[in-house]
Amino acid sequence: MSLTFDQSQTALSAAMERAKALDIAVCIAVMDAGGRLMAFARMDGSNWASIHGAQGKALTSAATRSPSGAIPPESVVMSRIAELEGGNMIYARGAVPLIKDGALLGAVGVGGASADLDEDCARAAAAALGCDG
Repeated sequence: MSLTFDQSQTALSAAMERAKALDIAVCIAVMDAGGRLMAFARMDGSNWASIHGAQGKALTSAATRSPSGAIPPESVVMSRIAELEGGNMIYARGAVPLIKDGALLGAVGVGGASADLDEDCARAAAAALGCDG
């Protein structure tokens, strides 16, 4: 099972709607199971640096099948994987995997607000797809 373009757009829209409801401006990255970008949005007023944060957190979540803040960055294995990936993984809260019927579809990462609010938006995206996250 692979993440489809339509699913990536649904996830993106759900995260954006949640951010609007919370009155925050964020960047949202939706990645496939291989950690490659499928959809992205930068809301008006969001910080440009959050572009990298959203993508790095989503990449970490896709690689680990877990929320981006759940893996300790000092793990020798994870630090080596991050190095081989090009140093783009970010071990901070704000991304969740998209797991449906036990299969990893991808991950959604959000950056630009607090860790709690970023993760709240990411979980809204997962819920919109009927995924665990």
